[in-house]
Amino acid sequence: MNELSLEALAIAYAGTGVTGLVGYWPTIKDLYHHRKASANIPSYIIWTASSLIAFLYSLFILPDFLFIIVSGTHFVACAIVLILSINLKNDR
Repeated sequence: MNELSLEALAIAYAGTGVTGLVGYWPTIKDLYHHRKASANIPSYIIWTASSLIAFLYSLFILPDFLFIIVSGTHFVACAIVLILSINLKNDR
């Protein structure tokens, strides 16, 4: 691939991190305001665990700054949804 293609790919990959965060926001907002339990806890346990593994991989195996940011953002968003879901379930 030429340098321009690689740069475009990097920008597109960064965009997936932003898109992912935007996608999690409505669920985080609903859970934070105790509006509705819109997240499946077993699914988010799996997603949080797999995103943690990807984040650790980005830190220790493939230390690429963009990969660290995107995988870390995904992990934090999954963890927030999971924690808020468990808190909401325990409050009811």
